[in-house]
Amino acid sequence: MKELIGKIEKFKYPLLILALGVVLMLLPSGGGREAPQEQQSLSEALSLTQGVGEAYVLISENGVVVVCDGASDAGIRMDIIEAVKAFTGFGADKITILKRA
Repeated sequence: MKELIGKIEKFKYPLLILALGVVLMLLPSGGGREAPQEQQSLSEALSLTQGVGEAYVLISENGVVVVCDGASDAGIRMDIIEAVKAFTGFGADKITILKRA
């Protein structure tokens, strides 16, 4: 018994770190819940921007799609791209702007 306690005492810090790592891995990440809120926030912000009109935003791991009334104007498209870049961190090549039907 003393031998077992001695071994546990010797490795108590690595065991503690291992247990903490297992607990952290078991916690839910919540990543799936944040994307719709981000999409909603970005949609609202873009819809309030002059010339954009009503905007719908889809954010995925690979990029962003924005569907809005003002997409036919090149200046508005550039404003949208800059706003989306600032909000999401995606480059312009990962952002698609489409005109709303």
